[in-house]
Amino acid sequence: MVDEMERKVLLLLSGGIDSPVAGKILLDNDFEVIALHFSLEPFTDDSAKRKSIVIARKLGIKRVFAIKCGNEHAKIVEACKHKYYYIISRRMMLRIAEIIAKQENCRFICTGDNLGQVGSQTLENLDVISRAIEMQILRPLLTNDKIETIQLAKEFGTYEISIGPEMCSVLGPKHPATKSRIEVIEEEEEKVDMQGLISEQLKNIEVIKI
Repeated sequence: MVDEMERKVLLLLSGGIDSPVAGKILLDNDFEVIALHFSLEPFTDDSAKRKSIVIARKLGIKRVFAIKCGNEHAKIVEACKHKYYYIISRRMMLRIAEIIAKQENCRFICTGDNLGQVGSQTLENLDVISRAIEMQILRPLLTNDKIETIQLAKEFGTYEISIGPEMCSVLGPKHPATKSRIEVIEEEEEKVDMQGLISEQLKNIEVIKI
């Protein structure tokens, strides 16, 4: 059991280009990977979820957990400073991921984060986001050039599935904060019932076996 846990990872699978590549790298290094997808329904359709299922099948991932999170993310938009939306929402998603990962005996969580690619992925923001949980986060693409990641996606056969509009930005600010401090973000999080938002999402997990 210990050996199995050491090789088991929960991948945050968005349906975009980066996270499938991160997952494939782990699979190629003999990790057991299960996936978690957050869908911003009802503010989007379910196309990102459907893409994630197709990608999981392509990669050989056997289970995908899917959560509709749009209403809970909207409450963050309503209550908190909009420029911090990506940071606060990602901290919330990591907390949910950690709960599921522990239930599934995973040793790690994996993301497709790429340093400095977008506002939430600056060094300062990644540090604040990571502090939401205790579990170790694997980021195989952290220092990749975007062109390199796209090339890998093409080699792995996920690029054509992944291309399309980015759904994760539908509730996001035009000018997200690129630098944040943990004390400021924790103050912003006090404006919402974070545990309540997490509990609501955990009640509505869809488990998709592939």
